[in-house]
Amino acid sequence: MPRFSAGGGPSLARRTATYAALDLGTNNCRLLVARPVCDHENPFGESFRIVDAFSRIVRLGEGLSQSGQLSEAAIRRTIDALLVCRDKMASRGVTRSRLIATEACRAAANGAEFIERVRESTGLALEIISRETEARLAAEGCASLADSAAKSVVLFDIGGGSSEIVWLGSGAGIPGGDRVRHWTSLQLGVVTLAERFGGADVTFAQFAAMTELVVSELQQFLASAAKEERCNRFHLLGTSGTVTTLAGVHLNLPRYDRRRVDGLWMSHAEIDAVMNRLRRMSFAERSRNSCIGPDRADLVLAGCAILEGIRRCFPSERIRIADRGLREGILLELMRADRSFAF
Repeated sequence: MPRFSAGGGPSLARRTATYAALDLGTNNCRLLVARPVCDHENPFGESFRIVDAFSRIVRLGEGLSQSGQLSEAAIRRTIDALLVCRDKMASRGVTRSRLIATEACRAAANGAEFIERVRESTGLALEIISRETEARLAAEGCASLADSAAKSVVLFDIGGGSSEIVWLGSGAGIPGGDRVRHWTSLQLGVVTLAERFGGADVTFAQFAAMTELVVSELQQFLASAAKEERCNRFHLLGTSGTVTTLAGVHLNLPRYDRRRVDGLWMSHAEIDAVMNRLRRMSFAERSRNSCIGPDRADLVLAGCAILEGIRRCFPSERIRIADRGLREGILLELMRADRSFAF
């Protein structure tokens, strides 16, 4: 059985190295396989070409907030998805990888047992990362989309079991991870909120309660960043299924198209309009929408409530949408460590 790890290093043949980044979250299992390219139009001269990708909703954290355990059904779904990832990495000849697990595995009493079961079943060595590492990787993967003229930007990643909020300082020409001035991780995500407040049918009162919870949880972070300088180019930068879904619905896409969504700017009014549109939809209508689908129909309003809480704490006239994040951050860090861009 093949085994993949974060082995290798600067001695790898840079032009032939193939990298993989796997992000196992509370809701999704996602893989990117890429090869480095030297992009002289990029501020850092750093880029990569995606050669394979995989994404599947596995709901690893389903019921975790009530039981404290990863369920057997969720574990089996997840291992099935990880087997697909293993085979893709093998077929693409991956030479260096980092495979991370986040909030569900951090929180579950049987998280370590699950990691060992994955190793035995698939040969994949998953690494449970800290919340701080998760925030830094999100910044690494997304910061290139921040307005380079802004003195500060609030980056957020709304996950299934947690949400990371990062204050980025100015830094044209500085890697995203080095721009982090403050960060926090809320133990609130779309799965945990939907299980607590309801997801299929969400009343005005339920939505308001979710939003107020997020606002209250953000107060300490808000205080820590109170003295940070803003300017008229201050904005939010969002990465997650919530914001990419909002963007797809806003654009009335007949099917989700990353090329149309990644990097999209949306105004405060446009976010208001699309969230109100979603809140007026029934569960069946959300399920039929091509940018939401039945797998996310019971989670998207919880994500909207988290976003609304963030917007109340950090008012901004615009938000940039990122269809990139942890996996891209992992790939950049691995390639830099190997000096893959020094061609």
